[in-house]
Amino acid sequence: MTENPYMPAVDVRGVRKRYRGRLQALKGVNFTVPRGEIFGLLGPNGAGKSTLLKILLGIIRPSTCSGVMLGQPIGTKSVLQKVGYLPENVQFPDYLTGKQVVRYAAGMSGVCQKFCRKREEELYTFVGAQGFAGRKLRTYSKGMRQRIGLAQALVNDPELIFLDEPTDGLDPEGRCEMRQMLLRLKEQGKTIVISSHLLGELEMLCDHVAILKEGKMVEQGRLSELQAESSRTEVLVDGLIESQLEKALFDIAPMKVDAGKLSIKNLEAAKLQQLIDLLRSEDMTITGIAQQRYSLEEIFVDRVTDSDVTAGGER
Repeated sequence: MTENPYMPAVDVRGVRKRYRGRLQALKGVNFTVPRGEIFGLLGPNGAGKSTLLKILLGIIRPSTCSGVMLGQPIGTKSVLQKVGYLPENVQFPDYLTGKQVVRYAAGMSGVCQKFCRKREEELYTFVGAQGFAGRKLRTYSKGMRQRIGLAQALVNDPELIFLDEPTDGLDPEGRCEMRQMLLRLKEQGKTIVISSHLLGELEMLCDHVAILKEGKMVEQGRLSELQAESSRTEVLVDGLIESQLEKALFDIAPMKVDAGKLSIKNLEAAKLQQLIDLLRSEDMTITGIAQQRYSLEEIFVDRVTDSDVTAGGER
């Protein structure tokens, strides 16, 4: 199969995984990752994120799965030579040096020694490990281990990179430096899939996101579009909103009323006009109207607490 540069990096359909004991970790997931972008994979603990990544990496065999990764059918072993992977809480033997870890990963990826020697120094400079790569891992901090972990994931110059909690345990300075490294990789044309619980970090990085819940895909799309679709209107009023007026406001649209502020999700222009007219008819002074976009955290909470939402999966 010839690889089309305009095809998604990953495009799979109907991913299911049922373990022995009838535990169904994935329930018909559809998953598409555009090329050359940073993609965030989100979900509560047990949602199926790690299972999905491990299926794409060939670590776990799916019950059913169809689709392609980097232009080849899922499960094609040669594709993995173009893929980098940093697992969550990766543990390398403490008696190895950082350089030995990177060289071991190069050998596992089929990288020739000549290319590896040339690539190594570039990687240590890129991840900021040139000062300690020759030391044994037992002397490393968490941040140093993550830098070497990223270096080994990049040793084969991959087109597609999977990172599971890459900033977990890092201090604010370390997280900032990791973000800058990932953005530089994106500038180089790499496709990056990040699974993380740190939603604030992902909001600063990701172009697209997908949200898993209980083995189902409940949301997927470009982050800016999801934020626009999940906007809310805030109307500030001067004065106390009596219960009778609050009931009439709720007849126009469901809302949150709190200390002179009305917050309404996805309010249409016509209904906003109705709401303004009603407030004015009750001699309420409107002191401000603002359109607010949901943060990634608000979108996440909204989707995982709404059991009826589905996108790219089964109910």
